[in-house]
Amino acid sequence: MKDIFQIVESGSWSIENLEQLLALRGDEQKKLLSLAGNFLLKSRGNEVYYRGLVEFSNICTKDCFYCGIRKSNKNVDRYDLSDDAILDAAVFAYEHHYGSFVMQSGERDDPVFVDRIDRLLRKIKEKTNGKLGITLSLGEQTPETYRRWFKSGAHRYLLRIETSDEALYRQLHPDDEKHRFRKRMDCLKAIQDAGYQTGTGVMIGLPGQTFKQLAGDLLFFKNFDVDMVGMGPYIEHEDTPLYFRRSELWTPRERFLTTLNMVALLRLMMPDINIAATTAMQAIDPMGREKAVQAGANVMMPNITPSNLRRNYLLYQNKPCTDEGAEDCSDCLSIRLEMIGRRPGFDKWGDSAHFFNRMRE
Repeated sequence: MKDIFQIVESGSWSIENLEQLLALRGDEQKKLLSLAGNFLLKSRGNEVYYRGLVEFSNICTKDCFYCGIRKSNKNVDRYDLSDDAILDAAVFAYEHHYGSFVMQSGERDDPVFVDRIDRLLRKIKEKTNGKLGITLSLGEQTPETYRRWFKSGAHRYLLRIETSDEALYRQLHPDDEKHRFRKRMDCLKAIQDAGYQTGTGVMIGLPGQTFKQLAGDLLFFKNFDVDMVGMGPYIEHEDTPLYFRRSELWTPRERFLTTLNMVALLRLMMPDINIAATTAMQAIDPMGREKAVQAGANVMMPNITPSNLRRNYLLYQNKPCTDEGAEDCSDCLSIRLEMIGRRPGFDKWGDSAHFFNRMRE
């Protein structure tokens, strides 16, 4: 294959080159990860931005085959945090200098839910003097809802597509109107058009997934001009239909190593975007998030959901940090970052530089 440095310097991001780079292991993989990590340090510095994450409800109207909180899973204790609890979490993030706050839940688009989010956004802005950045990860909505929430104070939105390959997407979802690939793509475009810093992401190591499809995901991110990406290894959940295809899976280690390569390659392909070191990385490797940061990630999302509810928001098995309090999670992450020569970007929104570069064009 072509030399790694030759591909990077020439920007030869073809499917074939990306497939070969995704398959790197051993010393060659170390070169790739080091190249991307050092590139991030030189271009963006050693700050890692925090997003205080509150998973405020596991009630979901979708039935995705891979997800532990899918509506058909009867083994989940459903919960929905009160407005006061959500506001308390936002204030915690603000007072602990996170700079940004993420509201995430199962997917709903009913008027009661839409109105509630609108009301909460305005209250969060009021309680934090407009100084707390707000990211939403609330699934598919109408263009009108996206615009309404943007006007009320949210400025980043994460809608993971899970895969940009339509055939694979159909294998992950029921064949009905609520789970259409085209609708997902249209929603992502509506988010971008509404003015948000637009984020998406994929799962890595799905049953039947190939390096060619993952290479296509990387090119999709670049061609769609995304501002931020959160991607991680697929981890099965025993209460989902996809669990019964686990014999087709790569080993957890292979999923993890491929994810590191995805992070590194995306950093080199899109130098100015934000890339999250996802919790799923730590579910496979105790230092998984730190290794993702060393490979080019620059965002972490400490969980500030009340600890007594975290075990009920299990999208996958063996999710880490479900028994930690918010204070513990924050302290732990800061220590871990210090160990690898990084520091938290406290009191900063940590916006995507790519967004502002894109808006100027």
